[in-house]
Amino acid sequence: MRLKETRASLPISERERGALLMRARLFTWLNAARDALAASGRKLACVAAFWPLGDEPDLRPLLEQWADSDVQVCLPCVKGPGQPLVFRAWTPDAPMAAGAYGIAEPTQGPDCQPDVILVPTLGYTDRADRLGYGGGYYDRTLAALEQAGHDCIAIGIAWHECRLPEDYEPASHDRRLDAVLTPEGWVPRAPLQAGPPAGKSRIMRFIFG
Repeated sequence: MRLKETRASLPISERERGALLMRARLFTWLNAARDALAASGRKLACVAAFWPLGDEPDLRPLLEQWADSDVQVCLPCVKGPGQPLVFRAWTPDAPMAAGAYGIAEPTQGPDCQPDVILVPTLGYTDRADRLGYGGGYYDRTLAALEQAGHDCIAIGIAWHECRLPEDYEPASHDRRLDAVLTPEGWVPRAPLQAGPPAGKSRIMRFIFG
């Protein structure tokens, strides 16, 4: 509740500026990441984003820019309680409808396997632990992708003011992200190559900047 109140209390001008900074950093990061991976033959072609709800950062102008280029954008869709999310292709003219929890979802289009997942994040730690909204959808989704052997980069999108106390301990089922992006920058650093979150057996990251 405290984090939601903190987020809601941010002035509109500050939220607009913060979202602009995050969009710029994501745009720059994705270009650099794709260049860094080109030599290995790996592509970052598909980005799973999210439709903003309430006081979440609004990334939609960047999604439109990506969709108009060669980046496949997709959005999460809730299949049902206790199930992983599915990601459906999105374009600016895609028909949308309110899905679970009133969040807009594409109503048609193919399912996608994202290379990058932008995760709405209520609270975060300096280790890129994430506090979500309690449904566990992203934790289940990231676990399912890992079990299926699909590498992807998971990046939390959060307001800087929602940093959690140093003594915060995530639950056993919580998935650590590869990084968190706030208007102030990357936490703990920007990942440039996909790899399982810290604590997993295989970790490959390059430090950006």
